[in-house]
Amino acid sequence: MVDVQGTVADGFEPVRDAFAQNFTHRGERGAAVTVYRDGRKIVDLWAGAKNADGSDEPWRHGTAQIVRSATKGVAAAVPLLLHQRGQVDLDAPVGTYWPEFKANGKDRVLVRHLLSHRAGLPVLDTPLTPAEAVDGVSGPRALAAQAPAWEPGTDHGYHAQTYSWLLAELVLRVTGRTLGSWVAEEIAGPLGLDLWIGLPESERDRVGRIADIEAPAAPASAGLRVRAKQSVTDAYRDAASLTRRAFAAIDPLADENDPAYRAAELPASAGIATADALARFYASLIGVVDGGRRLFAPATLTMARTEESAGPDRVLVVGTRFGLGYMLHGPASPLLAPGSFGHPGRGGSLAFADPGTGLAFGYVTNGMQKNVTADPRAQALVRAVARSLAG
Repeated sequence: MVDVQGTVADGFEPVRDAFAQNFTHRGERGAAVTVYRDGRKIVDLWAGAKNADGSDEPWRHGTAQIVRSATKGVAAAVPLLLHQRGQVDLDAPVGTYWPEFKANGKDRVLVRHLLSHRAGLPVLDTPLTPAEAVDGVSGPRALAAQAPAWEPGTDHGYHAQTYSWLLAELVLRVTGRTLGSWVAEEIAGPLGLDLWIGLPESERDRVGRIADIEAPAAPASAGLRVRAKQSVTDAYRDAASLTRRAFAAIDPLADENDPAYRAAELPASAGIATADALARFYASLIGVVDGGRRLFAPATLTMARTEESAGPDRVLVVGTRFGLGYMLHGPASPLLAPGSFGHPGRGGSLAFADPGTGLAFGYVTNGMQKNVTADPRAQALVRAVARSLAG
């Protein structure tokens, strides 16, 4: 039996039950989940081991983990807030701020195309090494020279890795600050978030080690196990596909437990956070938390979750929906309700907000299962939140 720590508000006991069942039925090793409603914390749970690779050290309140692409939702807030402050025009060509970017047919790529995965730049003709990926120079230089894989603005495909260098360089050109430092100074610091894009050495001991784990087979009583469509399987197997090439823009893949990687500023994939920080961040996008300040003005919130891209995704090979930097509720990435917006992380983590219910949700794990957008453990928790709301 797992020893679940933390608290739940009256009526949200199903979330505790689902969280415990993730350990007993869905292969969880160490995790945390936090939920805010109308700016007030109503669920705060953690359990299991801090490290997924066999250590006995327990997960504690405040344990943080790498959250992979859930970082994208935090990073997207930066250009949106710069727009809110009048520093970035979302409909301006990226080359307005980054002149070298105009090369090879990219002069009409707009800032909003970067956020909505419509820039046509999910792959690099020559992948970066792990060292190049984190040096702050090689990624932007490669993308400035890269020709688009399709006419920018005409279609969408998930920019799994290149999102890092596209947004980071835009923010650097506009503000003179790195995206990670902007988040630290303008978002995480003022809101009291244990969240970093570029982990300081002083926080290193708080972060657990991740590992790939196999999801347990579904019991016979659960019926047939859902399998990926053949087209999706084929895309991941084909070394020449946009799918494989997008996820292999860094080759070989970096060791995500390496302190040097965690200290790097990769806004697409290397953010580190607690579940509370992710939930509190999203709560602050849609309202005031603990008497603090709200991040998004109503108009910015509307833009963030207004559909910009929808339909077959050239990279993920399933139907996806994106607003400006955020995945929207849909079959490929189920959130709480049609108005929800947020971002999953490949292998497990999930964070989102739902303005209609005032809910903000954050889930982090150290056990990376084979999924991209709809982890069964995260989905079990979301369903439990929905049941609790329904009474």
